[in-house]
Amino acid sequence: MSTGQLVGRPADQPAGPRRRRRLSRLTRRDKIVLALMLGIPALIEVCLIWGPAIATVFYSFTDAHSVAPVHWVGGQNYTFMRKIDPQFWPAVRHNLIWLLVFTVIATPLGMALAVLLDRGIRGSRIYQSIFFLPVMLSLALIGIIWQVVYSPQFGLINGVLGKTSPNDAIDWLGNPHLNLWAVLVEATWRQAGYVMVLYLAGLKAVDPTLGEAAALDGASEWQTFWRVTFPTLRPINTVVIVVTVIESLRAFDLVYVTNGGTDGLELISAMITTYITGPANRIGYGSALGVVLLVISLVPITFFLIQQFRKEKR
Repeated sequence: MSTGQLVGRPADQPAGPRRRRRLSRLTRRDKIVLALMLGIPALIEVCLIWGPAIATVFYSFTDAHSVAPVHWVGGQNYTFMRKIDPQFWPAVRHNLIWLLVFTVIATPLGMALAVLLDRGIRGSRIYQSIFFLPVMLSLALIGIIWQVVYSPQFGLINGVLGKTSPNDAIDWLGNPHLNLWAVLVEATWRQAGYVMVLYLAGLKAVDPTLGEAAALDGASEWQTFWRVTFPTLRPINTVVIVVTVIESLRAFDLVYVTNGGTDGLELISAMITTYITGPANRIGYGSALGVVLLVISLVPITFFLIQQFRKEKR
């Protein structure tokens, strides 16, 4: 018998019995508590998330209305969406623009604010509160606040530009060529604060000795951040990407408060609400829009997560 066997056997053999003894110590009451702690959240998730999601997929192939009998129509809703509905493709384009603005402007802005505040500048706590304040407000309230800012006659922006008379006042939210970009300013104002807090949490967890070692090697602050600090923020980057995609595709409150998601502010989420709860009362078609929004949101998130998992395996 080898020495490795003599040494390894006492460590290997008791593992199974010890685990079984640990499980056998659970009383009946403990097992009931564990079952409730696991079962209740799982039941809630099934009832509030998976159940409605599966029902949405089913109803997307029907002509469901609120009171009329449900009839199976196959892919007619998707055909109508793709070929006939004049609002669908503008809504898709606006959602993609929303995602692009969040990715190119809101996320880098939030990261820049986080890096500046992480340096411990004077009054950083006050600045954090100021930048995070929009996140604490509801999107509907943010929409109302910016309606006052964008007001043609009494708004701050037109007042600064000197365009308050009825003849030359700029209707920021009523002009279909301007209102999307005006609302995106509102959304970016809020999203940047959200991203800032996420990156601040990640920067607090970075080992400061890494930056000190890079500085001793002659790296500049810019090189230290991109080559040392930023790679350690990979988990935060994953969260930020997922949050950015979700927030951009589920955008609803701001456009609905502005004009109900019409006349230049068409979004898929606003169309879903209009068709399911509005006068049209086309639950089947609204469900088909919901399925399309789900697929659009899952594609970039799934692709990004697969790439991240591959990098971690390497």
